[in-house]
Amino acid sequence: MVGLGNPGSRYEGTRHNVGADAVALLAERSGDRLRPSKDEALLSEARLGGHRVLLAFPTTYMNDSGRSVVRLWRRGGQEDFDRLVIVHDELDLPPGRVKVKVGGGLAGHNGLRSVEAHLHTRDFTRVRIGVGKPPGGKEQGVGHVLSKTTGATKELLAVAVVEAADAVELILTEGVDAAMARINAR
Repeated sequence: MVGLGNPGSRYEGTRHNVGADAVALLAERSGDRLRPSKDEALLSEARLGGHRVLLAFPTTYMNDSGRSVVRLWRRGGQEDFDRLVIVHDELDLPPGRVKVKVGGGLAGHNGLRSVEAHLHTRDFTRVRIGVGKPPGGKEQGVGHVLSKTTGATKELLAVAVVEAADAVELILTEGVDAAMARINAR
């Protein structure tokens, strides 16, 4: 379970870090916290829904997340990409909306592009947290996702982070199809 974002206090509370926030919440729910590792990530080996999982937040910056993800993937000896869940921000969803998806396009997301480039596949599960499009259109996306949230948007995204963590646990306990049916219907 990998939450995408950017490391450092400068990026805390930004739209781009909602994926990392959801994974940190999952670690907290398991009674642990994310800790530095040699794999260019903050990690927690946790038990969630009766399953042993690796929770990770790459510390490579968003645009190079794949470098950390591929190291973790190899270390875990995984072969089935359906066991990989990436939690990330999504401009194409309204703020606070959460959706579960398997494979598909990258929607211009540089973190996903990096993961695909390093793993050579798009066949992983995604928990997408809507952050909405910037007022000036998608070309203003970088400033939008790197800005801190306030007011109603901050509240919407805080609820969405909880819902995204719930979606990950649902994927673990009932499978991705059940998670898509339940989460995507909201």
